[in-house]
Amino acid sequence: MTLITLLLYAFSLGLLSYAQPEPLQNYNSSDLLSTCNKISAAVSSASQVFFPPAPQYTLDIRHSTASIIEESACSVEPGSAEDLSVILCILGSTRTPFAVKGGGRTTNPGFSSTTGVQIAMTRFNETKVNSDSGTVDVGAGLNWDPVYQTLAAIGLTVAGGRIPGVGVAGTTLGGGYGLLTSQYGLTLDTVTGYELVLPNGTVVNVTSEDEDLWFGMRGGFNNFGIVTKFTFKTYPQGNVWGGARFYAENQLDAIKEALLKFQQQNDTKAEASVSLSYTSGKFLCTVFYFYDGPTPSGVYDDFLAINSTGGNVSTNSFYDYFLSVGPQPPGAFESVAFADAQGASVTQYSPAVFDTIVDQINLWGARLSALDNTTALEFACEPFDKGLFSHGSASAYPPDRSQAIFPTSLTVDWTDATLNDTMAFALRNISNAIRDAAVADGQDVSHAALYPNYAIYGTPLEDIYGGNVKRLRKIRAAIDPEDVMGLTGGWKF
Repeated sequence: MTLITLLLYAFSLGLLSYAQPEPLQNYNSSDLLSTCNKISAAVSSASQVFFPPAPQYTLDIRHSTASIIEESACSVEPGSAEDLSVILCILGSTRTPFAVKGGGRTTNPGFSSTTGVQIAMTRFNETKVNSDSGTVDVGAGLNWDPVYQTLAAIGLTVAGGRIPGVGVAGTTLGGGYGLLTSQYGLTLDTVTGYELVLPNGTVVNVTSEDEDLWFGMRGGFNNFGIVTKFTFKTYPQGNVWGGARFYAENQLDAIKEALLKFQQQNDTKAEASVSLSYTSGKFLCTVFYFYDGPTPSGVYDDFLAINSTGGNVSTNSFYDYFLSVGPQPPGAFESVAFADAQGASVTQYSPAVFDTIVDQINLWGARLSALDNTTALEFACEPFDKGLFSHGSASAYPPDRSQAIFPTSLTVDWTDATLNDTMAFALRNISNAIRDAAVADGQDVSHAALYPNYAIYGTPLEDIYGGNVKRLRKIRAAIDPEDVMGLTGGWKF
């Protein structure tokens, strides 16, 4: 047996493990019930508290990954920033663990779920266009789907997420790579303001004039309070071209060459994502094309010259394109039994890096599928324009804006509950192998930041926020001296 095979065997038997987030504290049910009742009595009619087995409670605690759903004592839907202020003060004074859920798409346990009080931001669901300032106010409980739909009706868009069903809050607070990133920067770079409920209950509007808090909010998730509203820059939006095409494994050399050439072009309207996956014993390759215009330039010629096994590309509205690359029916809430995600930061998908990704997917796809034949392992090669970080200023993430980082999404789905640690072990090893290949290829990524929206639980803060950690901890201590936000999950400073 090889060392990796022995380790996999040990993980599958539970002899070795990676620590998952532990509950913050064990509260008895009467204490939690008392807190829920205090909240119910204190909030206005704009808000509501739900208890199991109410249907709305079930929806409030639901996540796209079934395994991270926790049975909270109650769920709370605040309907105003003022009510959320009351809620946060009660949670802080009673030291009750809680979670805040926007879209519910995280795969990290304990990040937006809890056995304490579940806050569901569902009622913060307004999309309000500010024509005079060229911005739009977006409620923190929304997914990108209705935001794009509202803006499409008046010929506008925002630089948000690229997959239906993904929450606005998580995308933005963690960074936000998307279809328009090469043109306008990360989603967080297009924010002009936040409505924020501070840990002490004060409701504030955070702008670039609030130097430290502005820095921390952009990429710092929920360390500084709870966001109720984001204000984004808007951009004119016409028809776009794109879609997905599928390719056989024997076309990978041609895909590799096309991807290498694509990275050398300078058309910021062009995006392409190469998805490599292993499922049911089969290797699959899908290329997602997006061009911000009705007719693409010649940047895709090398890709389009490759024989595909299916798929379609066409001209469409931005909103219709967005829906076409997600779950069907459009906007459906996906649900898988178990899922993990991880990132692998590179500065380019060189031939050596691409070959390593292919080798890793075949190696680990076969090994993991032998343990659970429902395993689906996917890599997304995500090249962007080299100037993507130049659109914004210093922020929590990325800690270094001097060179572009391509995040490379690694995801795995499975159904066998005994394999949780095994899958996390595999993703960490895959990420390390890709990083090592990039370093050996001359890329300066030995300490490159992992994208916080991809990083798996247990990742050291320094691996995500680099040299910013010290400053972020100082800001957090000043904003939240009572550690109220420490009662909830996520990346904590």
